[in-house]
Amino acid sequence: MFELLFKYPPAFFSRGKFVLLSRWPVWVLVLLIVIAAAGLFWNVRQRHGLLSNMRAGIIWFAETALIALLLFMMWHPALSLARLRPQQNVVAVVVDDSRSMGISEDGKTRLAAAETLLNDQLIPDLKKRFQVRLYSFGRDASRIDQTQGLVAGDNATRIGDSLKHIADEAGTMPLGAIVMLTDGGDNTGGVDRDTISQLRQLHVPVHTIGFGPDHFAKDIEIVDVATPARALPQSRLTARVAIRQHGYSGAKVKLVVRENDHPISEQVIELKSDADQSETVLFNAGVKGAHTFQIGVEPVQGEENVQNNFMVRLVNVAEKKMRVLYIEGEPRWEYKWIRRAILDYDDPAIELSGMVRTTQNKTYYEVARPGELANGFPTKPEELFGYDGLIIGSVEANYFTPQQQQMIRDFADRRGGGVLFLAGRFALADGGYENTPMAEMMPLHIPSQKTFSRDFADVALTEAGEESPITRLEDARDKNDARWKKMPQVANYAVMGTPKPGAVVLMTVAEQGHHPSPLLTIQNYGRGRVGIFATSGSWRWKMLQDHTDKTHPIFWQQLMRWMVTETPGEVVASTPRQVLSDDTHLPLRVNVRDKNYDPVAGATVQTTIVRPDGGSDTVDLKPDPLESGVYTGNYTAEKPGTYVAETVARQDGKTELGRDTLTFRREDGVAENFGAAQNRDLLEKLSSDTGGSYYTAAGAKRLPDEVSVSEAGITAHDNLDLWDMPILFLLVIGIRGGEWLLRRKWGVV
Repeated sequence: MFELLFKYPPAFFSRGKFVLLSRWPVWVLVLLIVIAAAGLFWNVRQRHGLLSNMRAGIIWFAETALIALLLFMMWHPALSLARLRPQQNVVAVVVDDSRSMGISEDGKTRLAAAETLLNDQLIPDLKKRFQVRLYSFGRDASRIDQTQGLVAGDNATRIGDSLKHIADEAGTMPLGAIVMLTDGGDNTGGVDRDTISQLRQLHVPVHTIGFGPDHFAKDIEIVDVATPARALPQSRLTARVAIRQHGYSGAKVKLVVRENDHPISEQVIELKSDADQSETVLFNAGVKGAHTFQIGVEPVQGEENVQNNFMVRLVNVAEKKMRVLYIEGEPRWEYKWIRRAILDYDDPAIELSGMVRTTQNKTYYEVARPGELANGFPTKPEELFGYDGLIIGSVEANYFTPQQQQMIRDFADRRGGGVLFLAGRFALADGGYENTPMAEMMPLHIPSQKTFSRDFADVALTEAGEESPITRLEDARDKNDARWKKMPQVANYAVMGTPKPGAVVLMTVAEQGHHPSPLLTIQNYGRGRVGIFATSGSWRWKMLQDHTDKTHPIFWQQLMRWMVTETPGEVVASTPRQVLSDDTHLPLRVNVRDKNYDPVAGATVQTTIVRPDGGSDTVDLKPDPLESGVYTGNYTAEKPGTYVAETVARQDGKTELGRDTLTFRREDGVAENFGAAQNRDLLEKLSSDTGGSYYTAAGAKRLPDEVSVSEAGITAHDNLDLWDMPILFLLVIGIRGGEWLLRRKWGVV
C-alpha cells in the first residue's frame, strides 16, 4: 500500500535526500505561495456573502493549500539517493547454521524456513541485480556454494565475529550490503562497537531477517547466576539466580543447587507473571578445592526447552587462615563471647587476635602468633595490612593517632580488608568518630550527639537481611525468619544516622514503641568492606538460650567470613568469565601490589595453566598501559574441562611479590541452549546502527528493492521524481472535491 501511494519503498525515503529540481530558487516558490494566499484571502473576504468568518476561513485555507500543492509539484520535487549499480556489486547473504536454528516451529526448522525463503525468493531476485556471495555462520563466517544441505549444528553464534570476517573481505570486493538470516541468538552478549564502527566506515548496511518467536509459549530459562568466585571452607554462600519464564505464572518450582549431579540445596519458589525475576538460594561451599555447581530450576512438564534450566558456576575454596584483629577499649562480655564463637567452635578459616584495654595504661593481649602486637596497635601500614579483617569495639577515636586513623581507612580502601565497628560507651558517636577519616568509610552517618543506650531492645531482619548469608541461621527462609523473631533482646544499642548511598541495612533494633534504627549495616568501600553492628549486647543470644544453641557462634562466624573472604592478597588473578561456554578465549588480569598495597610497576608476571589432560602452558602477562600495577594477557583453552591457573609475580625477576590461584572451565555444547528465542531487539539495533532494515520472513519480499539503496560498493546517485506520486494527485482531488462539497452544503456553489 505504501508503494502504491508514494511510488517508492519506505527505505528510499528514510535514506534519500529530498531536493527540488526546478531552476527557480525556493524563495520564489515561497513568495508565490504568499502572494496566492493574500489574493485568495482578499477574494474570499470580498465575496464570502452569508458565510461566517470561520467558514470563509476554511474555504480560504482549502484554496490556498491547493495552490501551494500545485506550485510545489511544479518545482519538481525529487529524492536524491545513492543506489548500487546493477551487476557491479556484491551482496553477502549470511545464513545462521547454529544449533538454535534447528528448533522446529510449525513443522519446519528455522534453518529450513530460511533456506526456503532464500531459494524460492530472495536469491533469484537478488541475482537479477547483484552478484551474490553466500556464507554460513556460527562461531565464524565461511563461504558456501549453496544453501541446500546446511545442518544446524554449530555450538555457538557469534554475530559480531562473523560480520567482522565479512567486513575484512570488503577490501577485495565491492561489497554493497549484507543480508543476514538468523534468530539473533548471539552468545557473546551482542555486536561489539569496533565491528559496528568498521561497518559504518565502509557504509555497508546490514539487513537482518529474523526467525523464530520472540519467546517460547511455555519455557523457564536461567538468564544468569551470580556466585562468589572464591570462598573459605564450609562457608554458606548465596547464588542469585535471574529467571525468565513464559506460560508458568504462579507455578511453584524447585530452585536447586547440585554438585556432581547430587542436590546439595533446594527451595521452592513461586514464578511471577511473564517477566524476569531474581531469586536467591543458599548452599555450602564445601571443602578445599575447585567446586563445580549446577544451579537452576528443575524442569517442569510441558517445557519447550529444558536445556536452559541450569547454569554451571565455579567456586574456588581455599583452605587458609584469615587473620582478624579485634581491639576493645574496655573489658566487655561481647569481647569474651565473640572470641568463644570462633575459638570454642574451632572455625578453621579464622585466626583471631585480640587486645583489650583493661586500665588507662594497661592492655591485655590474646594473640594467635608469638610476638604479635608486641608494640600495641600497629603503627605502620605493613603491620596492619598483614591482617585481613579488623574489629573496633568500644574505643574512643582519639585513642588512635591521626596516622593510625588514616591507616584504618586505607585498610579497607587500599588494602581491601574488612572493618567492623561495634557500639559501646566509647564507640561511634559516643567516641568522637564523627569528624575522623573513619567516619567517611562507615555505611551510616554518625550522629553529632551521644546515642549509646543501655536499654533492652528487639532486633528484626530487613528484606535484605532475609536474603543475606550473614544473617541466615537456617537455609529455609521461613524457618530463619521464625528463629530471628524468637531471638532474645540485645542488652544495649546505639541510635545511628541514615544509611549512605550504597549501604545495605540487614537488621534493625528498636525498643517497644520506638522507631527502628539500623543495627547491622554493611557496604563496600574502595577495595574492601565496612560494617557497623550498633550493639555490644549480642552475647545474650548465647547466654539466654539453651547451651546447645549455636545461634551466636553461627552469626559471628558468618559475619567474620563476610569481612575477610574477599580480602585480596598482594597478587590477585581474575577473569571476567570463569565458565567458557563454547568459547576458547580467556582474558587474564592480574593486580600486583607491595606490602603497603601500593601498585607495583615493572614486575615480572607469569601464569602457569594446568590443562584438563595434565599438561601445562605458560602465559607471560604484560603491563596495562592505562592502569598501574595491572597486568593482562590472553589464553586459548583448546579442550573442554577444568583448568587451574597459578600466577606468580616477581620484582626484578627474582624477589617473589606473591602468587594466586584461579580456576576456570570450558564447556562445549551449552551456549546454544540459552537465548534460543529470536532476539529481535539485537537484530533491529544492528540494522539501525548500520543503516539497514529488519524484516520478518513474511515481510522480506521488499528486501531486494531496498538493498539497492546503499552508499557502499559501486554506486550511482539518482534523482527520483516525486511530483507524480499518486498521493499528490489524490490530495489535489481531495482538497478540490472537499471544498466543492462544503460550498454546496453551505449554499455558495
